[in-house]
Amino acid sequence: MQATPDITPYLGKLIKFRRDLHAHPELKFEEFRTSDQIATYLGELGLTVHRGLSKTGIVATLRGTGPNADDPKRAIALRADMDALPVTEINKFEHISQNIGRMHACGHDGHTAMLLGGATLLQAKPDFDGTVHFIFQPGEEGGAGARVMIEEGLFDLFPAAAVFALHNWPAMPAGKMGVRVGPIMAATSRFEIRISGQGGHAAQPHSTIDPIPVACALVTQLQTLVSRTIDPLDSAVLTVGKIESGTTENIIPSEAVIYGTCRSLKKETLNHLTTAMERMSTHVAHAHEASATVIIKPGYPSTDNHPREARFMAEVMAATVGPKNAYDDVLPAMTGEDFSFMLEKVPGAYGFIGNGHGGLPGISLHNAAYDFNDDILGVGANFWDRLVRQWLEKEISA
Repeated sequence: MQATPDITPYLGKLIKFRRDLHAHPELKFEEFRTSDQIATYLGELGLTVHRGLSKTGIVATLRGTGPNADDPKRAIALRADMDALPVTEINKFEHISQNIGRMHACGHDGHTAMLLGGATLLQAKPDFDGTVHFIFQPGEEGGAGARVMIEEGLFDLFPAAAVFALHNWPAMPAGKMGVRVGPIMAATSRFEIRISGQGGHAAQPHSTIDPIPVACALVTQLQTLVSRTIDPLDSAVLTVGKIESGTTENIIPSEAVIYGTCRSLKKETLNHLTTAMERMSTHVAHAHEASATVIIKPGYPSTDNHPREARFMAEVMAATVGPKNAYDDVLPAMTGEDFSFMLEKVPGAYGFIGNGHGGLPGISLHNAAYDFNDDILGVGANFWDRLVRQWLEKEISA
């Protein structure tokens, strides 16, 4: 395989860039400053930069010097997400978020910097025979930015034979990487159950239909759907995260609302949970002379890695961090990821890069004390460089 350029001379700039993004987080589809910073960096590299997909999205293109570099069958796409979360950061370091109530609590600042590092290395030695599209995607956190980019012509404008993405994984120590064939993240949906009763005076409950005990009974019963209707060898989650009802202590309200999420690695299992939840809600409410309306809010499909691309990604991980530190069958997570929409359109794979510290797991994603581990920026950049070169060499020999 062609030698990977040394990332060391570029690490200082990448760390500074990553910390600047961390200090200036922007929420889904509001990543205007972030997008400007990325476009400036890519422009300085001399890459062709396309802006505007999904409002703030960026696609940068680098063509190698090989004789078949313009062949669309020899194009590969790499994706990083770039939006932040509505979280108030509690860290004390200098690059803490300057935007109160917004925070890079999922490491998208690091994903962006790693991909910029990969672009830097590939541009420094573009002696590969193919084209690379670097996708910087907005709105991953609940905005389905990947789907929006696709609907607005992402893979029509930038066709690719394969697409790949990485996510930092705090449960995995730095220096380790992992991937798997098949689902690596779950299909998701959110639900809202509105229980309607009849309000009245708290001192006269017999003349009301109190929705609060109905909601309490229903929450208890919903917990049986996974434990008693799903195969123990399958994977599913049903979590109630919020209940709303009432205005004061001496009034029985007329409505209670339950909010939650369902997740599964299989679409069929998620559909089963939805149907069972609707049935149970209707009948539990009816038993109390109340009524229930279930509103399902579809989320992301499961992130299903394609076999060839996942096995290839595992090979590159082994070449990057060593065979003992690369896993080709990591356990899937019940978190959701909109890269799943890209995998429905183009073959590809999604993997994990360890983000722990000192050989230990790190602070979890979406935590107000989280920070991306800058020690893995070089690992991620080298991985992207190796992946492109090795993929295009494999395509030549195939």
